[in-house]
Amino acid sequence: MKHTMNLHERYPIVDVDQNRILANNGNLAYAYRLELPEIHSLSEQDFEQLHGLWCQALKSLPVGTLVHKQDIYRKTAFDTKGLPDDTFLAQATCKHFQGREHLSHESLLFFVWPKNRAVNSSNLVNPFAHIPKKLPESLGEKAEEFGKAVRDAVGFLNNGPHLSLLPFNQASIIQYTDAYFNGFNEGFDTDMVLGRDKVKIGDHFFGAMAVNNEACFGDMVKTSRPNEKYTADGFLFHQGFIDGLGLTFPGNHIVNQIIHLDDRHKWRKLLEKRLEELSKSSNFGTWNKVLYDRVSDTLDKINNDDSARIVRGQLNVVHWSRDEKGLDHTVSELVARFKELDIQPYRPEGQARIHYLLNSFPLFSSNFSDSDLYVTDLKHALCLMVNTTNYRSDGEGILFNDRLDNIPVLKDVWDERKKRIKARNFAIFAPTGEGKSFLANNILRQYFEQGVRLVIIDLGGSYAKFAQLYPDQHIILKYEQGKNLGINPFYLPKPHDVGAEWLEDLTVFLMELYGSHQNVTKAQEVALKKILRHYYGTVQEGHSLDGLYAFITDNKDSLLRELGIDPSYFNLTHFLHILSEYVGNGLYSFLFKVGEDRSHRLEDKRLIVFELDEVRDNKELLSVMLKLIKSAIQRTIWRNRSERGIILFDEFAKQLKFDNVLESVEFYYQAIRKQNGAIGIVLQSINQLPENHTSATILENTQVIYSLRNEKGYDALQQRLNLSAHDLNQLRSIQNDLKGERKYTEIFIKIGSESNVYRLEVPPEAYAAYLTDGTENEAIMALYEKNQDMEQAIKEFIATTQKSSIKNHES
Repeated sequence: MKHTMNLHERYPIVDVDQNRILANNGNLAYAYRLELPEIHSLSEQDFEQLHGLWCQALKSLPVGTLVHKQDIYRKTAFDTKGLPDDTFLAQATCKHFQGREHLSHESLLFFVWPKNRAVNSSNLVNPFAHIPKKLPESLGEKAEEFGKAVRDAVGFLNNGPHLSLLPFNQASIIQYTDAYFNGFNEGFDTDMVLGRDKVKIGDHFFGAMAVNNEACFGDMVKTSRPNEKYTADGFLFHQGFIDGLGLTFPGNHIVNQIIHLDDRHKWRKLLEKRLEELSKSSNFGTWNKVLYDRVSDTLDKINNDDSARIVRGQLNVVHWSRDEKGLDHTVSELVARFKELDIQPYRPEGQARIHYLLNSFPLFSSNFSDSDLYVTDLKHALCLMVNTTNYRSDGEGILFNDRLDNIPVLKDVWDERKKRIKARNFAIFAPTGEGKSFLANNILRQYFEQGVRLVIIDLGGSYAKFAQLYPDQHIILKYEQGKNLGINPFYLPKPHDVGAEWLEDLTVFLMELYGSHQNVTKAQEVALKKILRHYYGTVQEGHSLDGLYAFITDNKDSLLRELGIDPSYFNLTHFLHILSEYVGNGLYSFLFKVGEDRSHRLEDKRLIVFELDEVRDNKELLSVMLKLIKSAIQRTIWRNRSERGIILFDEFAKQLKFDNVLESVEFYYQAIRKQNGAIGIVLQSINQLPENHTSATILENTQVIYSLRNEKGYDALQQRLNLSAHDLNQLRSIQNDLKGERKYTEIFIKIGSESNVYRLEVPPEAYAAYLTDGTENEAIMALYEKNQDMEQAIKEFIATTQKSSIKNHES
């Protein structure tokens, strides 16, 4: 026999005032939307902490309160509408992920004050057939007290870590109710067809499975358990006790957790009576003995633990599928998941299935009777709580992917308002071949397309291809043997621009050239500023290091006296001797040869790459090159402090062993504070940063950490960055898949104190743009050389690759 029902004839809700709901059965409820922590982000201790938080919040609610937590998981097609799509690679990314199927998750919490606070004795209830003729005219004093108790509990939960409860509004409540009883069908309203053999709403067949009796449970429940997928030898990666029923459970389903807060004194008497009955029959079978032990255990808890709160509860999973075959598959999967938890669930059929589906709507869950509920302590019941949700996108940021279906996730690693981090400098750690430059390309490309100016100091030629996608906006300055970079730190575009800031910058530059051989004093700096000022005042044009050297040499006998500088403050002879290496026929004079000053060409470019492959092994040359680059950056790029900018040092490990280079980099870290900017470093291992004060300063000012897989382990990373035990477990759980249909690498990302493991899956176009070596890279560069259009070269490469893939498949 089938029964068809139209929701709007007997609508469940009578009145809504903000998030307070009056149901047609006289139940009063307060509805909230829960913002939970991201999946995989919680440690074993975090799960314990959350359990304690829930326990503390709920145990003070009045006797008779019903708490219903509902977690709705729906198959959803990813919509890229909110993602940027105004560039070649951004459009390719949207196309690649549009329609990607994944599970969406909505977590709801209802505090219900049932009209009838005695649990229903009737076994199966159709809530639509038992609507009272008359509702109460006023909610009464008890209901007001209930409202205050709920607000207190919600306030407590909101003030704790990890959770956020947001009140529902009227529109959301109506929308949710309609969706629930419309069977989550979209695009049309439909009837519920409630039959003994099947329950069907629109295109969806429904089933259910419940944990509704103490006998369902095995030996124990816990707040968390090891996640087998990510746990390996030597470490445990934790998940919530019933997380296997959440985001990792395939298909559309709802996890309902219902908790009735009961009177402990009443239960003490009931349990004592039940124990007496069982003791008389304990010899008649092992099952009675098991029940006797469990009831005895519960009674001990009530008598010995003042904080124990006896509850009646139920955990159920309502699931739906487009066909009955899919329903059967879900049932067998559910049985397997419950078996992992040592729980034997009940599968309702016939009328019972209708009862479970309709009364799992939170305003009707007071209709579950004693035979539908287990008796336990609140602490035990709260182990059956889903405490995590999907990866959460920030309002803006850089796109990575989640660890479930590789869905794009926006992470705000800049943090404009500094909610999570005070310094936005970042570091990327990974051994050779794990994709450091690939990841850096992905991060920098997105920053660039968001209007951030980039300066890349590169020793591996990893960024030319990405830069060439933006022909008019980039410049690549490459060092070649015996040639200068075309940067003259002394060049003045306008003769009268010699201000205090210009002199300060130039003094720092010269003192770094001079002072890398000795400690520089304040007296020397003041003296040099006076000399520079005199030089620019006397010589009107053609300023250069050669010019300054000649000027000081010509006037060295009278210069200090004329400027009122005591010779003990500044040793001119020593200064000229050191500088002689960089002028005339000096070893490094080519670096400062006067030609066209190209540094002002940098002002109009937003993507500047300095390629220094040739000097990677010469510490003196490299150090001077960095000083020249720093000079150009200060004079051009950092003039506009409102503009966001990033300076990246890539492949920098070998050079960081040289003190003068390390100090040069430290300068950027100090100077960047005054700018709206960030510094990034790319290293194979954190051990490549020497353990000294300068490195400690750099790490202290680095608050965004990226780490790729490292087979040698992560102990040094944990030690030097003070990572938590859970951070270390996350690092150890990193797994790449470079052979499957959806190729990805996994990345540990820590922003301030928040961390998780993300994935990087990119469309073929981005993959081609980020490649830094190998035959594929050579093929793309050959196509680029032919027509000088990188976008076209990538398109041609992909078209050729796809054709050859089809041929291989056919053969």
